[in-house]
Parts: sequence; structure tokens; C-alpha cells
Amino acid sequence: MNLCIHGHFYQPPREDPISNYIPAETGAEPFNNWNEKILAECYEPNALAGNFGKISFNIGPTLFKWMWGYKPEIAQMIVDQERANFDAFGVGNGMAQTCHHTILPLATREDKVTQVHWGLSDFEYRFGHKPEGIWLPETGADLETLCVLSDAGLKFTILAPWQVDSLDGRPGPYLIDLPGGREPIVVFPYDRELSTMVSFIPESTRNGDEFLYRVREKLSYRQSELNLIASDGELYGHHQPFRDLFLTYLMNSDSADINWTYPSKWLTENKVESKARLVSPSSWSCFHGVDRWKRECCCTPGAYWKEPLFRSLHQIADWLDKTYAGFLSGFMDDPWRFRNEYIRVINGQKTLGGLVEEAGGRNVSAQDLASIDTLMRAQIKRQCMFSSCGWFHQEFHRIEPQNNIAYAGMAAWLTQQATGVGIDQNTISTLADVRDNRTGLRADTVFTQTLMRAENEG
Repeated sequence: MNLCIHGHFYQPPREDPISNYIPAETGAEPFNNWNEKILAECYEPNALAGNFGKISFNIGPTLFKWMWGYKPEIAQMIVDQERANFDAFGVGNGMAQTCHHTILPLATREDKVTQVHWGLSDFEYRFGHKPEGIWLPETGADLETLCVLSDAGLKFTILAPWQVDSLDGRPGPYLIDLPGGREPIVVFPYDRELSTMVSFIPESTRNGDEFLYRVREKLSYRQSELNLIASDGELYGHHQPFRDLFLTYLMNSDSADINWTYPSKWLTENKVESKARLVSPSSWSCFHGVDRWKRECCCTPGAYWKEPLFRSLHQIADWLDKTYAGFLSGFMDDPWRFRNEYIRVINGQKTLGGLVEEAGGRNVSAQDLASIDTLMRAQIKRQCMFSSCGWFHQEFHRIEPQNNIAYAGMAAWLTQQATGVGIDQNTISTLADVRDNRTGLRADTVFTQTLMRAENEG
């Protein structure tokens, strides 16, 4: 049987929006922050065991950039293990991930394109080859998102089984037809029962032999398609202690009847013929489509703050985008393409001046270049505004929603510094409708305090 374990490795941006340093975080002791703690418990032991060369995986660009700065030897091990598969088979076992974990069905088309382009470019920069597949945050998908993936040259993604409806009653993987003459995209639905066992039933993963027995029992009648187990990668050693050892045991078990593989390799050996319809919009963490990340739903009852926060941040983002495009239109023809390519400046592959020149920049003085630099730093904060973790939980007083608002505040401050155009106070005032019922904390307070800090510290 063809079997694959996929690990989704991700942490949200933890840096303070103003200082760009990760502050000491409560609960991460004896480490300074959660990135360091999870690296020690999960990323490092799995890298040392060689597991990143044996499973399918994606690793978030914001997390990986931090890792390269903190423990580059571990990041290099992950790259080397993935690259060995690419050199051996012509396709690697790593998948890209969109950059800032934005729920793409809720994003503008421009943001969809930027998030996908930044994710692909970062993957190619780190791993040295183009990816064939991409992990969508929370597997959030709609038809426009799949079109953006196809336009970017991607071949496949992984979805939850309830995100697709088979058109012929056969099991996946499936082809999803796309409009506009695009090539269909392949979706791999993961196995619901096995993925649930791994992710949410700890006793199921205490004994590797017993787990493999359950796998054989369930999949004995399915010998041709790819049976995929999808899980949060941090489960293996962080969320569940010692599960890195469980994963290592599985991936090194001598089982003649199990062909461990991964989607890109499977596609080189098999042809996908079954078709399905996408359930749009949909995700793997919300049975109400993508409601969890824009309003109260049964996943997080009582989270009345989500809808006004979603509405207010999108109003702020709309102002940021109009100001951005209006300013850069004086220097180049396509500000949005320039933003997409800016990832090469972020990763040090190109200078800002070189990118401006490449974009057809005209009449750009040194002062103009400094303003463009500030404006692009604002656009990075602008992308961080919509990290999914800001809406995932029920409580507003958590750090994740506050960080999203603070990123919005810093984006507004930097945009004003670059362009001289200030944000309308009426736009900020809409944040007053967002408050925590227990503590009384208001979103407009977080936003204005960020502006004050930026003014004093910037």
C-alpha cells in the first residue's frame, strides 16, 4: 500500500511589530520564547533523526527564516534531507507554504497572489528548487485560490476529505477543473480516520507496531491510491512528548507491504483520473467553511469580537493598499507586481534599488528610495495583519489578536512616514467596537498604543 505522513510545521510571526525582536514569552521556560522551545522539542530531534527526508512536509517561511538566524545548522539539515530526495527522484518531498498563514478565501486576490508568490520564492531560495505543491493555511480553499495556484505553476495541494465531493464515487486523489482554460489541479484528500488518530488520540501513537497494524487493517482494500495522513508537524515531540520517536520508528520500519512515499513522487509514478468538485470555501479546522476566521461560529461560541475586528482590519488594509498603490504609481506601472517580487529584497537576493530599476522605476531620487523602503516595510506588516491565529481562538485578550492589530498599527505608521498621508481617524474608530467581555480590552486602544510606541521608539 502507498502511505504518506505529512507534517505541517508552522509558527506565527512572534516578533514585536516595532522592535522586530521576539520578547520573552511566558510558558516557554526555560527557553526565551516558544520558537526556541518547540525547536528543541520537535524540529531539532526530527531533523537529527532524518525524518524531514522521509515524510512529506511544509515549513512556514516566517518560522524558517527565524530558524536560519537562530540555529542554521538545523535548518541546513532540513534542507539537505529534502534536497537528497530531489536529487534522487527529480522531485522533493517538501511543499511550499504561503507566507503569513493568511486564510486565502478571505483575502483579496492581490493578497492571494502575494502570499503564494512569496511562499514559492522563499521555498526555492531555501531549498534550491521549485516546489510542485503548496500547503494552504488551515487548508483554506476556494476556486479563486486554486486558480492562483495553477497560475503560479503549482500541481497539487492537500485538503481535508470534506472539502471535495467526488464526481464518480472513487477515492482520491482528484483533479479539480478550473476556469479560463487552466490546467486542472490535483488535490490529495487526507485519510480522516488515520489523521484523527494521529492528531487527537494520543494512545493511538504510543506503540508503532500497533499503529501499523491498525493502518494495515483499515487500508487492506486500498492498494493503488495514495493514503495520506496529515497532521500538525509539531505534534511529533512538542504537542505529544516522544512522538518524534514514534515517527522515527514508523519511517524506519521494515514493512514490505508499505511503500512510504510523498505526493510529488507518487505523481511521477501514477496518473490521476478521478475528478471532484471543490467545496468552496472550506478548510480543515472549521466545519462552517471559513467562518471561524471572520465571525463567531460554533467552533468558538461567544467570540462576538471576530466580526467587527475582521471588518475593521479590512478597512485599514483597504486604506493601506490605496495609499501604497497611489504612491508607487508615481514611480512604476505595476505596484502589485513590485510587491510580489519584493520577497527577493526580504531574502537579500536583490537590492531595493535594483528591484525598483527592474520594475521600470523612473525619476527615483535617494529620498524617494528611502520612502519606498519604508513603504515596503509597511507592506510586510500589512501581510502580518491577517495571520490566521488572530481569529482562531475564542478569547480576544490573547496575544494573537493583539499582535494582528499591532501589525496594522505599525503598517499605518510606516505608511504615513513614507507618504505623508495619515490614516483617517474614522477608520481607526471602528476598532472601538472590538472589545474583550472579560477584561474590557479594546482594539482601538491596542492600535493607538502601537502608534504612540512607534512615534516614541521609531
